[in-house]
Amino acid sequence: MGLFSALMGNAGTASLESLQQEYGKLMVEGEAIEIGFKLIRDTFIFSNKRIILVEKQGITGSKVAYTSIPYKSITRFSIESAGTFDLDAELKVWVSSEANPSIVKQFNKSVNVYDVQKIITFHTCK
Repeated sequence: MGLFSALMGNAGTASLESLQQEYGKLMVEGEAIEIGFKLIRDTFIFSNKRIILVEKQGITGSKVAYTSIPYKSITRFSIESAGTFDLDAELKVWVSSEANPSIVKQFNKSVNVYDVQKIITFHTCK
């Protein structure tokens, strides 16, 4: 992930090994990380059971907020691919009956948003 892209708030793909090492303690029995993304200090993870948002807070980042969204709670989602002049792709996720999306994340051009879309579709259409 490029520095400019990170500063603009766009997430890039993180390696499964680093995600497992850092966040494996959050997984329950039978749960596995499928893909994850880093955005400067924050991370969002797609497992086979849920989406986990990890937000590091404060100057040192020692305080961490974890938000877990089971796929069964997702009522709809949308993706927007990156264009020629628009350098970022976007994911929006609505939970339960909320009018506005609960999650809005932007990805840099290196992320294939169609792969993200496939994971969410696979788990929400079971």
